[in-house]
Amino acid sequence: MNKVTVSAPGKLMLFGEHAVVYDHPCLVTAVDQRISLTAEIIDTPDFELEATDVDITGYKKPISELGQGEIPKGAKFVEIAVKNIYEQFGLDKGIRVTTSSEFSSKFGFGSSSASTVCAVKALSELFDLKLDSKGVFDLAFKAVLDIQGKGSGFDVAAATYGGTLYFVTGGKTIEPLNIDSLPLIVGYTGVKADTVTLINQVKEKFADNKTRLDEIYNEIDGIVEKAKPEVVSSNWEAVGKLMIQNQTLLKELGVSIEKLDDMITGAVNGGAYGGKLSGAGGGDCMIAFGPSESLTEIRKGITDAGGEIMDIKTNAEGVRVEDDQSNSS
Repeated sequence: MNKVTVSAPGKLMLFGEHAVVYDHPCLVTAVDQRISLTAEIIDTPDFELEATDVDITGYKKPISELGQGEIPKGAKFVEIAVKNIYEQFGLDKGIRVTTSSEFSSKFGFGSSSASTVCAVKALSELFDLKLDSKGVFDLAFKAVLDIQGKGSGFDVAAATYGGTLYFVTGGKTIEPLNIDSLPLIVGYTGVKADTVTLINQVKEKFADNKTRLDEIYNEIDGIVEKAKPEVVSSNWEAVGKLMIQNQTLLKELGVSIEKLDDMITGAVNGGAYGGKLSGAGGGDCMIAFGPSESLTEIRKGITDAGGEIMDIKTNAEGVRVEDDQSNSS
């Protein structure tokens, strides 16, 4: 094989954000906005990258210099993933990587993690490394940590395994939940948020009250454990009530904003069982569950508060090979 194309999904957090950074569990679902990556072996000993969706064109450097020098933001995750795999498996062939994305960069759906997972999976296929899902997760998560210095890995797990997962920090537990569908209503605030900034903001806010911060994370942990069986049994009413409890704690952390609160209130007033922000907060998305007969009113409640309804499918398939071009010349 000298060329392969793979794709991986984005993610949406259902329960457990912020706490998951500190050794607590979360529930996360993969969404059907995908990143595709094609990797092919080339004759020169170079790494080439075309990623027009993040403004990378004509990027090239010798394989021997992977990870060195100034790396543009859009190239970082793929390059570091490639570097780590080349070092671990003693690879030296030149490679050209091309990515394309269905993600809108304004939504926090985990595109960096999805592209990292794609890079690892593609190289595993290309060089017959026989990495299983945990092997793909571990190498992709290592690349993310090498770049960011911190992270929980839930978005890497969602991109790797797909579906809906019960996940504990660092991949200590990655448990796929057996569910058919997840009738989630998703609203976007129009406000882009930065995860690392928000994590640090929480740290600073509770610098003098770490006891309460630990209590909040333990309470969120308890909500995740209660929500897990309710999600599996499709008890959306119970799930909605737990979302309201989780949102109250996220507000205390200081990561919700007025617009998120208004959109959640609009959804509940429209008939939703409950709702909460999804992800780091500070903007991005909110999610809700409600009865199918109230969908129109729930959506109207979100849009009346200035939100934009996102028509995305959840519980999406994880990283996969899109086409086998082993016979191409």
